[in-house]
Amino acid sequence: MLTGGCQCAGVRYAVDAVPSRIYVCHCTECRAQSSSAFGISVIVPTAALRLVRGEPRVWSRATDSGKLMDCAFCPDCGSRLWHVNDPAEAEMSIKGGSLDDGPDLSAAIHIWTSSKLPGVVIPPDAPQFAQDDDS
Repeated sequence: MLTGGCQCAGVRYAVDAVPSRIYVCHCTECRAQSSSAFGISVIVPTAALRLVRGEPRVWSRATDSGKLMDCAFCPDCGSRLWHVNDPAEAEMSIKGGSLDDGPDLSAAIHIWTSSKLPGVVIPPDAPQFAQDDDS
């Protein structure tokens, strides 16, 4: 089981599933959302997410593919928690920084490496895609 929540602990969640994959995304959108060099997305079944405390707010945005993505965040501290397509699909993305125990990135798939910041080192044996994993 995975557990996590926001920075102020007002929103807490649990995920009753093992992640199917982990992405390290170097796109400009993930960098802006995470305020860091990349975003970490832990992919889990949508039905496995259980809200334990609080109620996140949702901000929706259009993606490059034309789909709508719902982005859940804490209404008090603003921490991003997860993303799910609208309408919801079978899988969703838990934001790696919101997990109590950070994800093991040794098997992570690096996507949008064409936008990678200079100086960020990707392990040479890591799967890499210049755009996303469907490219």
